[in-house]
Amino acid sequence: MADIAAGYAAKAGLHRTDDGRVDVLRSAGGVQGIAESIVPGLVFLVVFTITRELTPSLVAALAGAAVFTVVRIIQRRPLTQALAGVVGVGISAWLANTTGKAEDFYLPGFFTNAAYIVAMVISILAKWPVAGLLFGFIRNEGLDWRKDPGRLKAYRLGTWIIVAVLALRLVVQVPLYLLGPDGLTALATTRLIMGAPLYILGVWVAWLVTKPAPAAS
Repeated sequence: MADIAAGYAAKAGLHRTDDGRVDVLRSAGGVQGIAESIVPGLVFLVVFTITRELTPSLVAALAGAAVFTVVRIIQRRPLTQALAGVVGVGISAWLANTTGKAEDFYLPGFFTNAAYIVAMVISILAKWPVAGLLFGFIRNEGLDWRKDPGRLKAYRLGTWIIVAVLALRLVVQVPLYLLGPDGLTALATTRLIMGAPLYILGVWVAWLVTKPAPAAS
């Protein structure tokens, strides 16, 4: 079962440092991974702000995502994250181009965010909280934490913290989306701020909250 937990954490992209702590920056994809998640949206916003034209803005965003794929090929690094970014940007671009609404570039992200919330809430209700599956691997707890009511409670709380971060994104960004073109700049800006930076903060807080109590001497 410990191998299952380790595999789950690895697939989720969670990493640990040599001294057994969660490597939050690396888990977020490192500097390059964070750039891959931020640059396409930033390029879209800048080009659209300058040109007020949807097509060149979408092309620029797709080009920005594609550049990272080329960089990974040159570096001979795994393409999974970069290709996922290209696909995500491609879907967003297709939707915005189909509707003719620039704000729809950010719409798919809402559904992805909501799906994560649902999955994490289900994990809490099923007593398999995601934070436990991830952090249990980092702390070499395997799945033994499920046998301890105190640890289970802590990991459920940690998962709720991550859920709160994801929910906060929707609370802030959906009203801006509903404003249409008037809310586009604010929507794009909050998407950047509440993306990787907020994720890193949420994971770090969840890590601290779920820290095991020191063993009695």
